[in-house]
Amino acid sequence: MNPTISMVMLLSLATGTIITMTSYHWLLAWVGLEINTLSIIPIISTTHHPRSTEAATKYFLTQAAASALILFSSMVNAWETGTWDITQLSSMPSHVLLTAALAMKLGLVPMHFWLPEVLQGSTLMTALIITTWQKLAPMTLIYLTINSLSTTILLLMGLTST
Repeated sequence: MNPTISMVMLLSLATGTIITMTSYHWLLAWVGLEINTLSIIPIISTTHHPRSTEAATKYFLTQAAASALILFSSMVNAWETGTWDITQLSSMPSHVLLTAALAMKLGLVPMHFWLPEVLQGSTLMTALIITTWQKLAPMTLIYLTINSLSTTILLLMGLTST
């Protein structure tokens, strides 16, 4: 990959993470997550091999589904509370949908089946980015909504993931 294009992809990856980490509005957090997803896809598929194309496709589909769940969770919460503030998560369906979506984004145990297959089709540096940097934004969303989410479920998912 051209070094200029590689630098643009890495900068957009950092920008998406920073947007998500600094936002208190659900739509802005969702936009940051989407920038993250769309910037890692070309990085995954840099090696022109069928495994990397398959890995990029699986990554895109799972992350798009998780982002749709996050958007739906925030819409349900906004419908019931009248606010798009991340820290004002108070509806039970929003809690469940957000927990499922963040578990899917992080690759936690009930929804982790995509992660080993994506890592097998990636290079070592790309796998490192996926398993570290790509987890910062969803972990920030968990941190911002930790008072609303079920701590027991989060601990159970974390323990079974290890």
